[in-house]
Amino acid sequence: MASPTSDIAVVGAGILGLATAFELQRRGATVTVYETGQPGQGQSAGQSRIFRHAHADPRLVDYAVTARGIWREWGELLDHELIAPDGALAIGPKVADHYALLDEHPGVDARLVDGDELRERLPVLSEYDGPAMLDATGGSIATQAAIALLSAGLGDALVHDHVLSVRQLGPQDVEVRTGTHLRHHDAVVVCAGRGTLALARGLGLSLPVESGAHVRVSFRPRGHVNSLATLQDSSGVFGEAGVYAAAAEDRSRYGVGLAADVPVGEDGTMFAPEGLAEHVQRVVAYVGRALPGLDPEPLDYVHCWVTRLPWGDDGVAVWTADDVTFIAGHNLFKHAPALGRDLASTVLDGSVPALLRPESRLGEAAAS
Repeated sequence: MASPTSDIAVVGAGILGLATAFELQRRGATVTVYETGQPGQGQSAGQSRIFRHAHADPRLVDYAVTARGIWREWGELLDHELIAPDGALAIGPKVADHYALLDEHPGVDARLVDGDELRERLPVLSEYDGPAMLDATGGSIATQAAIALLSAGLGDALVHDHVLSVRQLGPQDVEVRTGTHLRHHDAVVVCAGRGTLALARGLGLSLPVESGAHVRVSFRPRGHVNSLATLQDSSGVFGEAGVYAAAAEDRSRYGVGLAADVPVGEDGTMFAPEGLAEHVQRVVAYVGRALPGLDPEPLDYVHCWVTRLPWGDDGVAVWTADDVTFIAGHNLFKHAPALGRDLASTVLDGSVPALLRPESRLGEAAAS
């Protein structure tokens, strides 16, 4: 267990690494963050993410409520609203199950909505007559603002270098070798996305992560819009039964992606390199059918790795090897404030919260 005044290294300056560093600093630790490139340019890249409370695992609904509260705290501390007020919409057959879970939860404001409210919340959407739900305190996360504001507090604690290895030498003595540095820290937290796997193997851990490659495409609204709620479409009405979308903070673009990825090897080799281009074509076709309020010409793209645990798309877990902590999972941006707090506690208090241990299989769908 490290003390509150410990020297802690964080590997990775995506949203999870930055959230962990922020919480460690708040608890008095000295922090060094290692990042190969610019903060937020790996699996945290892009101008938006969805914050939603809906999950197939009721425990993750509770966790999302906790995370939403910390997002609100961060917004006040950093003087910047980090989740848009437009809300999070879901349409399609999955609405019934999700609403049943959310409607019972005192920390969630969710309701079924009609076509009029759909048009008000998401005016770029085509006519739709089917199950629809609004998560009123969900919405698009201001990803770039969050990354920038959290990074700004690091100053010289942010080291731009790639980490080759992490090695435990003794109690509270962890060696970190980078391209141009050799340093020792009391403890290390690894939040390095796909790079986490190799660092874990160096310490004898084999994390059960399945990797993939994903693409998200942004489109410009045809005119001014006062609201761009996030969207999860499982309906199949518009030709796809698994689509998500979220807005940039200024509503200048709407990022749309399929709930699908392209398989890759452990070393990052793409087994079907044409797959991402095919996904883009499907997204463009979907936008033409489902989102006529958007110009269907792509503005930009986000290509990123996906790291998924075998028990579900929303799965997450934390592993430790002596004084080194690892986190892996998928769809984690929305939970980052809570995960950062729990990772900081893992290091400083000496144990992984029970909910985040691999045997808890957090994110696994509840048995029906």
